[in-house]
Amino acid sequence: MAKLWGGRFSKDTNKLVDAFNASIEYDQRLYKEDIRGSIAHAHMLAKTGIISAKDGKAIEAGLKKILADIEAGKFKFDVALEDIHMNVEARLTEAIGDAGARLHTARSRNDQVALDMHMYMKKEVTAIMELLVKFEEALLTVAKKHDKTLMPGYTHLQRAQPITFAHHLLAYFNMCQRDFRRLQGVWQGADIMPLGAGAIAGTTLPIDRFQVAKELKFAEVYGNSMDAVSDRDYVLEFLSATSLLMMHLSRLSEELCLWSSTEFGFIELDDGFATGSSMMPQKKNPDISELVRGKTGRVYGHLMALLTTLKGLPLAYNKDLQEDKEGFFDAIDTVKFSLTVYRDMLLTMKVNKGEDG
Repeated sequence: MAKLWGGRFSKDTNKLVDAFNASIEYDQRLYKEDIRGSIAHAHMLAKTGIISAKDGKAIEAGLKKILADIEAGKFKFDVALEDIHMNVEARLTEAIGDAGARLHTARSRNDQVALDMHMYMKKEVTAIMELLVKFEEALLTVAKKHDKTLMPGYTHLQRAQPITFAHHLLAYFNMCQRDFRRLQGVWQGADIMPLGAGAIAGTTLPIDRFQVAKELKFAEVYGNSMDAVSDRDYVLEFLSATSLLMMHLSRLSEELCLWSSTEFGFIELDDGFATGSSMMPQKKNPDISELVRGKTGRVYGHLMALLTTLKGLPLAYNKDLQEDKEGFFDAIDTVKFSLTVYRDMLLTMKVNKGEDG
């Protein structure tokens, strides 16, 4: 199959190269953003007269049909087409003819993938903030039930002063408040539109970047085209913010593991949020807390991996930047799942008040 970039090449790429070069296995999750961005781009091309209104309508209808096919599980992704952009454009051209090929006018995959990532980031950060608020509400719910439940406060893991169980949990609530503010900053950092930057230095065609930004609800556009296609600061900011969030969950995890042990006996986890032992049936293991504690290092790793990838890259786009996605996607999934399961685990755990509680 001919490559979108294959103009000067006289032979096909090796199949191993196709497999190594491809990102479709994981970037297919950007399909909604890719199609939404392409529709906005087509609207702009038609309004500025770069393509005909007829072609613009055909492109929009074709893209909406592709979206429906993907969501119905009828779309077959092809690794030879490398990424979500080429898979969508190839199917579009196959479906509507030459008009589909005109969609790529005045843009590059470089600014296209950057656009997809910015849009996806805004969506997922919003979802994580919503889950964080629900987790904070769970902390408040449990704290209100135990505003008079006494427990020892510790320094150096040695008993120090008496506190309430509520006071202890509200320390984590305050941490979450800071996490929320950091995520707000991440969202703002992603609210800049890169489309129109092209591969490096824009295009001579009379595009209207601000029309596209308005349609896609971006507050501003990048002021420098080279920065637009090479910037991954917003991904680093996300991984940094989520590393801190996971660190807070990990500290709580450590305490829940201690508190649920026989030696402490402060809490008992609900049976639905614990596991047992195949050899020792008396045990109730705090596996959720242990897994969250373990997965924290995974998110840290994604932050360090991307920092390392970016540290020596010259401007502007380099293929190394394809490595921004897998860790980013995994961090999203890890944080969302951790917040969801932790909320329900907190709401169902039993706090052992003692005789005087």
